[in-house]
Amino acid sequence: MTDSLHGHRGRTFAPWKDCASHPLVRFDGVSKRFGDVPAVERLSLDIYEGEFFALLGPSGSGKSTLLRTLAGFEQPSEGRILLDGQNISHVPPHRRPVNMMFQSYALFPHLSVAGNIAFGLKQENLSKAEIGERVRDMLALVQLQDFDERKPGQLSGGQRQRVALARALVKRPRVLLLDEPLSALDRKLREETRFELIELQRRLGLTFIMVTHDQDEAMALSDRIGIMNEGRLVQVATPSEIYEQPSSRWVAGFVGDVNLIEGQLAETGPAGSMVECAAGGRLRVAQKVDVPPGTSLWLAVRPEKIEMVKEAAAAGENSFAGAVTDIGYLGDSSVFKVKLDNGLVLRAAAANRTRALEQPLRRGDRVCLRWPHDAGVLLVQ
Repeated sequence: MTDSLHGHRGRTFAPWKDCASHPLVRFDGVSKRFGDVPAVERLSLDIYEGEFFALLGPSGSGKSTLLRTLAGFEQPSEGRILLDGQNISHVPPHRRPVNMMFQSYALFPHLSVAGNIAFGLKQENLSKAEIGERVRDMLALVQLQDFDERKPGQLSGGQRQRVALARALVKRPRVLLLDEPLSALDRKLREETRFELIELQRRLGLTFIMVTHDQDEAMALSDRIGIMNEGRLVQVATPSEIYEQPSSRWVAGFVGDVNLIEGQLAETGPAGSMVECAAGGRLRVAQKVDVPPGTSLWLAVRPEKIEMVKEAAAAGENSFAGAVTDIGYLGDSSVFKVKLDNGLVLRAAAANRTRALEQPLRRGDRVCLRWPHDAGVLLVQ
């Protein structure tokens, strides 16, 4: 996994850790079914004012359905949706203080940039003077002052994205909902636009709730991530916590690249745990677990946490010898697949710091993989 996965903003904003903080948005036991098919199952979640929250999950996990229930485009089958303490579950979309930016942008091709931004305001019968002022403010905010008379077909993908964002913001919502906001952009433009979104959200101080399947995007933009699978939240935490301390094997495998080593707990205590590897060997982990000895569990170790040296023999704890079977060159890093002498296949990643590797490795080379005691996390589910 590339370094961009670790691009979390790192600001100190963390109201969810304050017991006195009240959530701006609360999903309280929300379920949504389409006929007999459940899309969201008894989901509860608090999101705080000023937070950039990402819903991340595979296709069909329920994340877009959840966003649509907050927007008012879907009605929950059961449960409540609260906004600032008020139940809005049955409030029509146009009367909710939220607005959505759609994945397709949904711009009107026959209207100018200014006309697209002003469209929602005209539906509210605001005066021409107020509409003009708000549109000018939005054009300045998204840096499109000189494009007000252009039609969407005359704009680049990034410019169309900014028009859609301005149209969603011009009505001054309490919460902005973003449905795969960057998916239509090419990779380089997506990365540039991420920074623009971060800066915009900070300047406005609004609550942003985003749906995405892009892990890098969720990691880079959000304060917290809610990972969904089969209509349920499986973990809610900051990007760094999800990456470094996944709650299950499924989360560990879904977010980033990971090695999962099966074993049985031999002993555990304040100093850490000892695990008997199912394939042979012993693992020491700097983590105490609340399960009895003999319990089956898995050690999750990220490839970049593993050191690889060109040696034939293993020495010490968490040290295993094997042979390189595949090499993947990724530009800034390389990933090595190594078959250990005990039969396990692990992946190790190394940064390409020089144009030519100082000790080039080839398929078939004998190596030793090793990692410190605090490099991995034990998972019991």
